[in-house]
Amino acid sequence: MTDSQTPNQTTSKTIDTRISKVTVYTDRARVTRRGGVALTGAERQLTIAPLPINVLSESIRATGSGTVPVRLIQVRTEAILSPEPISERVAHLNQQIEQLEEEKRRIRDELKSLELQRNFVQNLGEKSVEKFSRGLAQQQVCLNETRDLLSFLGQQNSELSNAIAQLEKQNQQLEKETLALGRQLWEIEKFRSLESFSIIVAIEPSGAGNFELEVSYIVTGASWTPLYDLRVNTTANTLNLSYLAEVQQKTGEDWLGVSLTLSTAKPGLGTLPPKLDPWYIDVQNPSYNAPQFLKKGARGRGKGKVANQLSADEINTFGDDDYDLALLNENQTRAEESESAPSVQAETVTAVASTSGGVVTFEIGGNSDILSDGTPHKITIFNDNYPCRKEYIAIPRLVSFAYLQTNVTNPPNGATLLPGKANIFRDETFVGTSQIENVSPGEEFKINLGIDEGLKIDRDLVERKVDKKIIFDRRRTTYAYRLNIANLQERETTLKLTEQLPVSRNEQVKVHLTQSNPKIQPGEMGLLQWSLTLPPQSKQEIYYQFTVEHPPSLSISGLDIWASLSLINSNYQSSYNQTRSRDEIK
Repeated sequence: MTDSQTPNQTTSKTIDTRISKVTVYTDRARVTRRGGVALTGAERQLTIAPLPINVLSESIRATGSGTVPVRLIQVRTEAILSPEPISERVAHLNQQIEQLEEEKRRIRDELKSLELQRNFVQNLGEKSVEKFSRGLAQQQVCLNETRDLLSFLGQQNSELSNAIAQLEKQNQQLEKETLALGRQLWEIEKFRSLESFSIIVAIEPSGAGNFELEVSYIVTGASWTPLYDLRVNTTANTLNLSYLAEVQQKTGEDWLGVSLTLSTAKPGLGTLPPKLDPWYIDVQNPSYNAPQFLKKGARGRGKGKVANQLSADEINTFGDDDYDLALLNENQTRAEESESAPSVQAETVTAVASTSGGVVTFEIGGNSDILSDGTPHKITIFNDNYPCRKEYIAIPRLVSFAYLQTNVTNPPNGATLLPGKANIFRDETFVGTSQIENVSPGEEFKINLGIDEGLKIDRDLVERKVDKKIIFDRRRTTYAYRLNIANLQERETTLKLTEQLPVSRNEQVKVHLTQSNPKIQPGEMGLLQWSLTLPPQSKQEIYYQFTVEHPPSLSISGLDIWASLSLINSNYQSSYNQTRSRDEIK
């Protein structure tokens, strides 16, 4: 830029702006700034500064309105060098770190000295006890002298131990301070070259008047993640769902009193769909693999996905124009001032949800404060009650307990539940955490509530018989199991009970279900699943029998699993009982 082109104070003005709106995406945010200026008609550019260095310059957009027509010609950015010499700040931090390191060295030397003294006192005590014991036996040392020596040694050891503990505590504090200073030094070194940006908007006003400029830009260092509190009332069969958002940002500028929106749009993914690479398969040497349920073991029990569909926004991509999907409505609702009245329960502010083109946005509204320090801020999106339907799940072959599940339907006019962590409560008791997958409006999802002792299940192997006769060169072994289920509750209960037959991996080995009561047909991978309705305080028996046939020359592996599973079940129940006993003691 030549001297003739350099704007002077009459053709250039710096505008004071404030952040009015912020739309937070999963890994960045769109920030909108506004500021007013009185134009004389001679201005040729407006400047907004300072802005954080992690602004994406290609995302900057400018618009405005006023009492005079103004043409917006160009928007560009300029780097603002740090007004404070970086070297002085770095030198000051290095000096502080050196002082802390010197103090840590002094403490380490003092610790060595005190530990040497304590070791001497402890060694002296060991030798003195032996010497005084012989002296007492030979009546060469009196009892008072022995008592005084032991008291002296104990006092010295205690004082030295206390001094060592204090020094170790001081050393830990110095370590924390050194780490904090080192982090500050790293941040300065990281952004040594630049301190901030400025946005320069080239304009052509048609005359004098007032003008309000609005600029928006994308900045990294901000994110939000869904959180859920799920509280199930097993008596009323209702689920209270609190949909929360955890927002945090380290963008370099504080968001104070802003109108906040949360969006599921993913502007950072680009505009082109991903490209598939070839999917290769090959032949491998056959080997025996253990059944999947043994590989999973107890880890898979009581844990399941709430839903497994992929949300539409996971594959959606956006260009610059699509950011407008997440803009806030400028009309903010205001609460009417209430007259003095009796105590009223506080109302939680909730968000307004909307969906457009597969993108979900939540308008939180104005007056949100989120500092640029990385501290998580929890915001309530909404809180609502849903009816739920309970059922019990049991796999007695692995665990002789029943697990309680509840089925909930997201209302057709409800908000999409995005993938996130859920804290689960059952009748005000914390059960654990789970992961909610994407749940669309109108879709049903499940919540696992853990073990319920309102159902008692006993499983016994009542028959194991090997036929002595070999018919058509086939040996047959018969197994039979009986399960006794007791509903100990005062209400009707639905139970989904699953057993499993062995699955043959050799065509010469055949497995047949010969009897079952109630009648049932095996499903995939030998699964037997009964759906039972148990009246209050009732009992029910399930019986099934199966045979395994094979040539006598073949030795069958895997059937010893049935004995080992009983051992697993016994060990798991013992562990559960011990944990429950400890909890009751607490």
